[in-house]
Amino acid sequence: MDSTKMSESEPAGQENMAYPYTASYSSDFKIGDSKNAKTLLNVYQQWDNNTLDNAKPFFADNDTMFFSDGMMFAGNRDSLFVLAKKKREPMGMVVDSIHAWIPLRSKDKKEDWVVVWTREISTDASGKRTAKELQETWRFDKDGKINLMYQYEQAPPKMFPPKK
Repeated sequence: MDSTKMSESEPAGQENMAYPYTASYSSDFKIGDSKNAKTLLNVYQQWDNNTLDNAKPFFADNDTMFFSDGMMFAGNRDSLFVLAKKKREPMGMVVDSIHAWIPLRSKDKKEDWVVVWTREISTDASGKRTAKELQETWRFDKDGKINLMYQYEQAPPKMFPPKK
């Protein structure tokens, strides 16, 4: 009989897995607190509704955001919301279709994260519709406030070969 006892929550083979890479941040995650996912989904709802001030309480006093367009923000919450409103204003109507969310807890770093996959569709005042696929990774501090976000974007897939 194997002398290594696995916890019931660990998938078989997880403890002794040899990976070809070592993670620079962590590879030791478990499912995190669903309250963080709910908080983040509330933030998305405020974004969609263009009621960003209602999302302010969910953010830490100082925040860092890495956006898919290469822009980075690091500063206080009030400055972040000035920027967010500036980015949101020309978008017009916004509808996020959330594909999935996963609350995570880094066991070794003791940090909470939520990963979200969504399709964001915006329609500006002239009726131009823009869709993009987003994957965002949000970190929460010990008080349950958002303090870091990484955003990755992809244009919605097109059929190949193109229809004639």
